[in-house]
Amino acid sequence: MHKIGIRYEDKYVMERRVALVPDHVKELIEKGIDFEVVNSEKRVFKDEEFAASGAKLVDEITDAEVILGVKEMPIDFFEKNKTYIFFSHTIKGQLYNMPLLKKMMEQEVNLIDYERIADEQDRRLIFFGRFAGLAGMINSLWSLGQRYAELGIDTPFLKIRQTHHYNSLEEAKEVVSEVGKFIAKNGLPDAVDPLVIGLTGYGNVSQGAQEILDLLPVMEIAPADLLEKSKHGDFPGNLVYKVVFEEKHLSIPKEEGKEFDLQEYYRHPDRFEDQFEKYIKHLTVLMNCMYWDDRYPRIVTKDYLEKLYKDGNPKLTVIGDITCDPDGSIECTHKGTEIEDPVFVYNPLTRNPAMGFKGEGILVMAVDILPSELPREASQTFSDALIGFMPALASADFDLNFDELQLPAPIKKALILHKGELTPDYKYLRQYLT
Repeated sequence: MHKIGIRYEDKYVMERRVALVPDHVKELIEKGIDFEVVNSEKRVFKDEEFAASGAKLVDEITDAEVILGVKEMPIDFFEKNKTYIFFSHTIKGQLYNMPLLKKMMEQEVNLIDYERIADEQDRRLIFFGRFAGLAGMINSLWSLGQRYAELGIDTPFLKIRQTHHYNSLEEAKEVVSEVGKFIAKNGLPDAVDPLVIGLTGYGNVSQGAQEILDLLPVMEIAPADLLEKSKHGDFPGNLVYKVVFEEKHLSIPKEEGKEFDLQEYYRHPDRFEDQFEKYIKHLTVLMNCMYWDDRYPRIVTKDYLEKLYKDGNPKLTVIGDITCDPDGSIECTHKGTEIEDPVFVYNPLTRNPAMGFKGEGILVMAVDILPSELPREASQTFSDALIGFMPALASADFDLNFDELQLPAPIKKALILHKGELTPDYKYLRQYLT
């Protein structure tokens, strides 16, 4: 039985999550699995809680053979023939993490990526997505209030704080609900009304964001209705308008007259082009909640934002880029931001960002580790999903050939490297390693 190690998260100052919570560690120890846990003053679950679970507290991992983390591990951290489980951010061939992947290959390690642990329908089984959506929406409403204040507009959103300042999700929800009651009773300033919040995507991230948004007096309208209502100014007061955009709203076939087909879009995104621009000018807040890679059309380009600003003072005030792909679907997201410095104002005319709430342009909230703003709840839910796989991981013989390796199917699907070699489903990553 392999010993399991839980490492110290060191990529971000405010990364406070953990993959397995103390109660689950205790449960696994009672089944005969040993744990060593690296000391951490910032982790949301304290060292004393892990010690009470029966885990050995250490200054650094020594003899654990399976090591759990959350975010990327340092490039010099890997030891030969060990197994590492974390969000590696390599499956898109991300350029900034190819040196990390190369190093793991050189060290002949096994790499399992949480992002690829999925069922037969390719639905992810272990994720923080809902919590990214929850924190992202709270942060974006907070950002909206702060940005309006900079523009001299007083709104009830000033009552909302950045997510990590709340002791719990419930406390944050109570404040957002109070703001919602105020809007329902008193409405919003004329300079703000109508407040339209658009969300791209409908998965776990979007559902988390909508869970917060729906605490306000929301009316959901279809994208086509948004265009029609905007044409006639048909927006009853005392409401916040929610618009959820699916793939068919974002992109259109390049071939004139052809209908949108979702499976074709997934298989051949090069046959499609962006059509989202016709909606953007009608949004106050854009929440980007969907998966994207560089095969697909961007949904917001720098060129479009420049045109939007040259045409006059735009309605779009805040972009909550939860997806947070630098230079990706939201092209002006030049980097993921940190919890302690979470927003910047992007000037579409100079194409330069300025950290904070001041300046000309559109405010972008792009925190890279949003679930860590709700660290206890996020860790608990993640651990609930992971614990069932741990006995098989602790007992697996990784020295066997890949075809003979006995692992639960969702875990084997997520095995990117086996003894330093790319497994069959990930051979495509070779093209990014040159």
